[in-house]
Amino acid sequence: MKQKALKIWNPGMECMDREQMRDLQSARLRETVRRVYDNVPMYRARMDEKGVKPEDIRTVDDLRYLPFTDKPDLREYFPFGLLAVPKDRIVRIQGSSGTTGMPIVAGYTAKDVETWTEMVARGVTAAGGGPEDVVQVCYGYGLFTGGLGLHQGATKVGAMVVPMSSGNTKRQIAMMKSLGVTMFGCTPSYAMHIGETIRDMGMDLKDFRLKSAVLGAEPWSENIRTRIEELLDIDALDIYGLTEIAGPGVATECLFKNGMHVNEDNVIVEIVNPETLEPLPYGEKGELVFSTITKEGMPLLRYRTHDLSRLNPEKCECGRTNVRMERIMGRTDDMLIIRGVNVFPSQIETVLTNIEGCEPHFMLTVERTGTTDSMEIQVEVNDRIFGDTVGHLEQFRRRIREEMKSALGLSAEIKLVEAKSLPRFEGKARRVVDNRKL
Repeated sequence: MKQKALKIWNPGMECMDREQMRDLQSARLRETVRRVYDNVPMYRARMDEKGVKPEDIRTVDDLRYLPFTDKPDLREYFPFGLLAVPKDRIVRIQGSSGTTGMPIVAGYTAKDVETWTEMVARGVTAAGGGPEDVVQVCYGYGLFTGGLGLHQGATKVGAMVVPMSSGNTKRQIAMMKSLGVTMFGCTPSYAMHIGETIRDMGMDLKDFRLKSAVLGAEPWSENIRTRIEELLDIDALDIYGLTEIAGPGVATECLFKNGMHVNEDNVIVEIVNPETLEPLPYGEKGELVFSTITKEGMPLLRYRTHDLSRLNPEKCECGRTNVRMERIMGRTDDMLIIRGVNVFPSQIETVLTNIEGCEPHFMLTVERTGTTDSMEIQVEVNDRIFGDTVGHLEQFRRRIREEMKSALGLSAEIKLVEAKSLPRFEGKARRVVDNRKL
C-alpha cells in the first residue's frame, strides 16, 4: 500500500450493519419490483408467466422467484422498451456497441445520474482521492460509461479533473507530469502500456506525483497488478461496472486490495451457477447477477453479467461492511471450447505472467482444419530472452508449451515474438482471434 490515509466517502452506507443493509435492500427491492411490474410490459409478462406477483416479493431471499434479464433482452427491446418512466424523464443515454453491431443502451433519469456519481465518488475516495487530487481520465468519453463516470465521481469529491479521454499516450504522459496528476483511470492493459512507455522514454518517476489508478473494463490478474505497480510506483485498484447497471462504480477496491466493495444500497448482487442458474453461497465461484434497487429510468432485475467471481461478506480491514466481490476471473461468454476443453484467455495470461522472461502480452489464434481444432499463442518475450541462442529459445518455447498444456489441458503451438510487437489497445484488450466457422 503506497498510501497511508484511509478515507470513506459515505460511512452511513458503506459501513452499515449487515442486517440493516438487508432490511434496506428488501424495502427497495419491493418498491422496484412493483414499479417494473406496473410500468415495464416485459417484466409483467415474465412474472405472470412464472405466477409471481409483486406482493410475493418481501425480502432479498425472494429474489430467486424473479425472472432473469440478459443482454439479448436489451437488444430485443432496444431502445426504449425497458424504460420504467416516460421518455421525457430520461436525461442521459449511455451504451456500448454489441458484437452484432446493435448497441446496448440504458436510459438514466437525473436522479440515476446522481446515484451513479455518488457510487463513483465512493470508489475514488476508496482509492485515496479527494479535493487535493488531480485526476486524469484516460477512459474514452461518449456512449461508453468509463469516461463520464470517472469524471463525475472525481468532480463530486472535489478533485481537479483532466478529461484526456483515451489515446495519444505520449501526450497523456506529458499532461500527467506537467499537471502533477495524482490519480488516473483506464483499462489495466492501457495502464501497463503507459508505464512501459514512461520507462522506454527514460523518464524518472520522481518527476511524477502519481499515487493510484482505478482500472477496469477488462479482466486482469494479480500479476498484472504487480507489474503496473512496479512500472508506475502506484496503488493499482480494480473498479467494476457495466452500462446496463450503472457504469463504473458498481464496486471498487479499497487500498487493502482484498476485493471490490459493492454499493449494496443501490444494487443487490448474487452469484449463480451459470449452467443451472441456481443461487450459490458466499465463497463459491459463479456468475455475477445484479438487480438495481434505486434506478428509476431502466431498472433491471437479476441481470446476468456473464462475469465470473466470488462474494465475501466479511467486514474489510478498511471498515467497510458491504459485500466484496473478487476480481473478475473471466466471462462465461469469453470461454472457448477447443477440442472439447473449456479455455479462458485469463488462464493463458496467468501462465505467462508466472514465467520470468515472458511479457504479459499475447495473441491467441484458433483455427479448424476439417474437424480438428488447433491453436497458436504468440507470446512476447523480453529482449534478454530473445537475444539468447537458438537452442535456448527453443528450450524456452518448449517450457511455455508444457506449462500451457498443464494449465489448459491441451496442446498449443507457441510462437515467440519480440517485445512490443503485438498490438496495444487503448480500450479493452482484444487477444483472441477465432477463425473457426462455428
